[in-house]
Amino acid sequence: MAVASAGLTLPAVVEELLSEMAAAVQENARSTGRRACVAALKFIFGPSAIQALDLVDRQSITLISSPSGRRAYQVLGSSGKTYTCLASCHYCSCPAFAFSVLRKSDSLLCKHLLAVYLSQVTGTCRQLKVSDRQLTDVLFTEKKQKA
Repeated sequence: MAVASAGLTLPAVVEELLSEMAAAVQENARSTGRRACVAALKFIFGPSAIQALDLVDRQSITLISSPSGRRAYQVLGSSGKTYTCLASCHYCSCPAFAFSVLRKSDSLLCKHLLAVYLSQVTGTCRQLKVSDRQLTDVLFTEKKQKA
């Protein structure tokens, strides 16, 4: 893994780490390279990294896309509840995101959003194509459940 310069922010370091993971996946890197990436994820994200990797391994992430190009991810959490993630604006509907990321600023990501990014890198998310109306219904259903 490349050494980050002192001027980089943590999100930039995370983006660089994910880019390096994508390159390692494409090159079918040896296990030592994968271990280094996992160690770096654990260092940056703590226990959430292992939980996110578990979600990826269980193929719990589904990319829902519509003809207009809109995209949302649904992640089946370890509790059995489904959360909606919007990678384009760095958002997850789970309580941990609202509390730890938005309110307390303790974390950059929740495990669900990290799992989305990892599934993008590894190319392991399931894909579901729906109409624009169906995607709107998915997003509004999530909002209604919270209310």
